Amino acid sequence: MQCAECRALVDAYLDAALPEGERAAVREHLAGCAECARELAALGRASSLAQEHLVHYRAPDVLKARIASAIAGERAEPAAGLSSPTARSRRWWPLVAAGVLIALASSGLTYAVLRGAGGTAQTVADEVLASHIRSLMPGHLTDVQSTNEHNVKPWFNGRLDLSPAVPALDSAGFPLVGGRLDYVDGRVVAVVVYGRRQHLINVYSWPEQGSNEDEATTSARGYHMVHWRSGNVEYWVVSDLESGELAKFVALYRQADKAGGRTERRP
Repeated sequence: MQCAECRALVDAYLDAALPEGERAAVREHLAGCAECARELAALGRASSLAQEHLVHYRAPDVLKARIASAIAGERAEPAAGLSSPTARSRRWWPLVAAGVLIALASSGLTYAVLRGAGGTAQTVADEVLASHIRSLMPGHLTDVQSTNEHNVKPWFNGRLDLSPAVPALDSAGFPLVGGRLDYVDGRVVAVVVYGRRQHLINVYSWPEQGSNEDEATTSARGYHMVHWRSGNVEYWVVSDLESGELAKFVALYRQADKAGGRTERRP
């Protein structure tokens, strides 16, 4: 192995992200090349300093969805498009660290759902939150994608016993993204999706007998959830949007719902 090839792989080598064959080749080169060994040591020190002083920021939902889509796209590329194992390694490595964010979030939600499997209200909250995170993976956000409520609302007809409210809130800065069907608490539910800059907002609704309940807000793993019940319909709103802005969205959604596009149960 030449020095140039070794230096192209040294970052991945430092983080144990190389296949064993390439890792052995780099290790052999480092044993006989003092200059490359010094570069590895310098990178190691820089990495340690960065980890000690790094400020962590939570990625918005849209960024997480784009990362997952990029990873899925890399997996789908034919092998002929990659010239060598070394090229594959170099192309994959920039995506690995970013993908860890989604993996950690998904595994954390799996634990939450298993922990709350006793059929309590907390289980419903965990399932809604897990559903929100699943929706960020490629192809899971919407079944019908449209910014027009007259396309999204009719799509639900005949698919479940609820016609969800789909108010137009784009003038207030919350454009409609689309809608989908999902599965929460043992039933099929309606989900209407809105956006806010780089954030996504999932609005869940399903029929639920019982008295009306006032809004209750909870937070978990960096996400905010607002829950209420009105007219025998259960509502959950989930997003990583700042809590004040999410409260503004909920107020606008409920006001628009009462004024016009009221959610209706189907016979």
